[in-house]
Amino acid sequence: MIRRIRHITLWAVLLVGLLTILYSVESLYSTHHDNQLIQQLTTGQDVVVNQVITGKPELRLARAFYFKQKHRYEEALSTLSLIMDKGDKAFQAKARYNLGNLYLEQALQQVKTMNMNAALPLLGLAKQAYRQSLALDSSNWDSKYNLEVAMRLLPEMDSIIMPDDDGPINQKSQLWTTVPGFPRGLP
Repeated sequence: MIRRIRHITLWAVLLVGLLTILYSVESLYSTHHDNQLIQQLTTGQDVVVNQVITGKPELRLARAFYFKQKHRYEEALSTLSLIMDKGDKAFQAKARYNLGNLYLEQALQQVKTMNMNAALPLLGLAKQAYRQSLALDSSNWDSKYNLEVAMRLLPEMDSIIMPDDDGPINQKSQLWTTVPGFPRGLP
């Protein structure tokens, strides 16, 4: 009787171990496949949309990056909107950082064409996305840098579109309230 229980227990442990190995191999293969798709997308090659939809959120983020590289901003925006709340906080911060980059790039293109009325809202959305990214991951230096770039761009754009009727004193006071800066503290 004891010998039979040992025999059944041994086979059960062996079966559980085998199933664990099979699950690990399948997971490793799936991760390798997703990494290959991400590599294709980041190098500018499109992939079949069905592979992206069934994949992990990181795969969709790479697809949004691909769309941004190809200047297909609406598709990038819709792809990012699907994954904004997926994953952990670090991933959500990356998604919002990429959203901010998308808006900032669009705003810079509008500035190049001197379309300031379209650039200002895009710049505001970029700053909002960078702030949300920093709220989720305050150690993200790329978000901090791009937020500062966006904040420094806004006063320049305000000075371009402001009428000359205001005196220089009024323009300086408006500019002073929007200039970003980080307090240096005591020496």
